Formats: sequence, C-alpha cells, structure tokens
Amino acid sequence: MRKTWTLLFLLVGIQFAFAAKVDTVAVHSKAMGKDIKVVVIQPDQPINKNLPTVYLLHGYSGNYADWVTKVPAIKSLVDQYQITVVCPDGGYSSWYWDSPLDKNFQYETFVAKELVSYVEGHYPVAKDRKQRGITGLSMGGHGALYLAIKHQDVFSAVGSTAGGVDIRPFPNNWDMAAKIGEYSENKERWENHTIIEMTHLLKPNSLAIFLDCGVNDFFHDVNHKLHEKLTYLNIPHRYLSMPGAHNWDYWSTSILYQMAFFKDYFSK
Repeated sequence: MRKTWTLLFLLVGIQFAFAAKVDTVAVHSKAMGKDIKVVVIQPDQPINKNLPTVYLLHGYSGNYADWVTKVPAIKSLVDQYQITVVCPDGGYSSWYWDSPLDKNFQYETFVAKELVSYVEGHYPVAKDRKQRGITGLSMGGHGALYLAIKHQDVFSAVGSTAGGVDIRPFPNNWDMAAKIGEYSENKERWENHTIIEMTHLLKPNSLAIFLDCGVNDFFHDVNHKLHEKLTYLNIPHRYLSMPGAHNWDYWSTSILYQMAFFKDYFSK
C-alpha cells in the first residue's frame, strides 16, 4: 500500500507520453426507454484485454462529460493505472435511484445492470466483480455507495467523494422529494434510500470501501458520522478528511486518492 501512495504523489506534475482514448457513446436503457450518454476512457496502450473498470458518477446538476472535461488528469490516471473508467449520465437529479414516482428515473437499474452489461459486451474489460469498482462525487458519491451496497454481487470496491451519505438533513434540497416523495410523508422510504441507514445490508468483507470529504464541505459532518458508524460496526473501510470545500478544486485532488485506492485494491 505504501508504494501505491508514493506513486500517487509522483503523479503530480508528471506529463505522460500517452493519451487515453475517450469515447462518447449512447447506451440504450430498456428500463427508461431512452438512450443515455456515457463517456468511456480507456488506456492508450492497454497491457491486456481484461482491464478492471471503475464507474465514475457525476454530481447533482452535472452530466456524463463532467469528469473528463473538468478534471482532464483523469486520462493520465487511466493510462498510469491501466483502469477503464466509465462516466454515465445520471440525469440532472436522479440520485442514481430507481424512482418509485418517475419512470424516467430508473438509474439504479441502468448503471448496475444495463450499463455494466453494455460495457463488458463492447470493451476489453474483465467480467469479474473483483475487477469492478464504482465511485463518484456528491450525488454521485451517494449513488456509488447506494449501488454498491445494493449490488454487492456486481461491485467489489466502492468509493465516495464528498458524498451525500445522509440525505435526511436536507429534505427540501436537490429535487430528492420529486424522486421519492416528501420526507414528512415518506420517512421510511427516505431511510431506505440513504446510505447511513443501509449499513446493515453490508456483508462481511464484501466491499472494499473508501470515503473522503473536505473539512469545509457541507457534507463533512454526515460523512464523519458514517465513518464513526462503520467503525463502531467493525466494518473495514478507509476514511480521509482533507482541507477543501464542495467544489472542483477539492474533487480534482480527491480523484488522485480514489484512483490510487482502486489500483491498490485491483492489484491484490
């Protein structure tokens, strides 16, 4: 692990000779009856035809192109670590749920089932859960944990950057009520859709988990509480609290640690 973190810091300022290949594709979702835009980033010179895959989710009001355009260093990380990165469009405010109220928002099914099937049918990646990871920022951090916990047969490693890991303190924010109903009338449903109340679903040693959040982020308190709960329950995980706020300055640094975490996990 020490070698991996050493390599992480060596990445800063290094110019790589190769440029990752970036595809933008339209993947049809049968569950929603529409095509979804997806960015797929592959190493320029893959070392084999069974590369691990990380599904990288955007935040609220974002889209499929956010990571590759706002953090272009992700392409260098893909080349360096030999990991295929997949960035699906999660809608303006899907929270990556299968909404019981809106048939146009079935993003749990899309990402965890339809997209994984598409990627593994069209790209030279491993078809093994031990080589599949998922992470994301903010809404996408929530989404990554939500999907990984509910689909432990699909994903084996999960990260979250500044994730909305407890949505209950924010009942009127980010269009969540439009997807799962008003909190005051649907408390049980909200609990079933928030990460901190899903820890009982974690199977022993089923998921490698890495959480990080900036100390000035409005989600820092709920992330720290999730870390404390996982610690109390003896659920192995890694937790990193760094200087920073809820913005791309922080996220562009965080992705270095996230990708190093996945590289370390896949190498084992």
